[in-house]
Amino acid sequence: MAGEPENQRITRLTPLDDVLSAINATAPVAPRAVDLSKALNRVLAEDVVAAAGQPAGPLALRDGYAVRAEDIADAGSYAPAPLAAAPVRVDVGDALPPGTDTVVPLEAVASQGGRFEALAAAAAGDGVLPGGADLQAGDFIARAGWRLNDFNLAMLAMAGKAQVQAREPRIRLVKARAVADVVLDAVGDLLARALDARGCAVRRSAGDLPAALADTSHDAVIGIGGTGSGRDDASVDMLATHGRVTVHGVAISPGETAAFGVSGDRAVLLLPGRIDAAIAAWLTMGMPLIDRLEGSSEGSDPSSVSKLARKVASPIGLVEVVPVRLTKHGAEPIASGYWPLAPLANTDGWILVPANSEGLQAGSEVVIRPWP
Repeated sequence: MAGEPENQRITRLTPLDDVLSAINATAPVAPRAVDLSKALNRVLAEDVVAAAGQPAGPLALRDGYAVRAEDIADAGSYAPAPLAAAPVRVDVGDALPPGTDTVVPLEAVASQGGRFEALAAAAAGDGVLPGGADLQAGDFIARAGWRLNDFNLAMLAMAGKAQVQAREPRIRLVKARAVADVVLDAVGDLLARALDARGCAVRRSAGDLPAALADTSHDAVIGIGGTGSGRDDASVDMLATHGRVTVHGVAISPGETAAFGVSGDRAVLLLPGRIDAAIAAWLTMGMPLIDRLEGSSEGSDPSSVSKLARKVASPIGLVEVVPVRLTKHGAEPIASGYWPLAPLANTDGWILVPANSEGLQAGSEVVIRPWP
């Protein structure tokens, strides 16, 4: 209507690669000491090496008797070898007594009248874990940039680590509107879980984007909703007032109205309020931003490869996120541009159609990435 303001109007779409270049200029957050019990999914900020060999000395690998192999070298069931002294009983994990180098099974030693005999020979080292067999001093346990999983934590604990230096971004997750909104609330819940799974500390709020942009107690702001040109949309204008808008309008589909900028020295990512657009923008920009803040070296999440069951048409110049369902015929594209909820709920992941392509032909090999 003539005379109405053109609210947050997008004049051009910025290529996704240019946005990712701006995101990659974001500095990783400072590392801090994190107890191993709280380090799951955090990104390690240091190389960790073994300070000493593990185990420190030889240990029993089985329950039995610790003996010296030389003393039972000629032992056999028909010619038992007498032992000069009672052998020491050991359990798995016990340190070997001095002067012994072998652990024989319990049934390999017989006793009668206080005398002990070996019933079978054994080689030196049988039933024994040598000192330093698990780790040598200086061996790498974990490297900077790894996202720590349960296995990594177990290895660090075995190496005697109680704390590690890790990066844990503090993220302010802000919903554009304070009132209940089923879409924005669902997106907020999804992102909160995704951020937690990536090792972030998340603080959520609603309707207070200016306050969040002014708050210096966090490392980045992620806003949900209010990025379009609707009469009530104001998130991008708020960022322009309280910081700087680097990009508004990204050449991705869905998710074109996403914005990226800074407030002080904190990165700000503004996601559209439509659930498909918010998810697509999170997958293509939000996850790379978090990886950058964490200094992660692991790249994208685990993926699989399949062949397209049918053609995907896509507008040239736009990176398109396409949900797919895996069938016996391959990866079947479910939606393009807008993702209806019913078919979306029956998908197994998503593929990316590059900007320089008008689509992908049936039979094309595609990388299927998981949902957050």
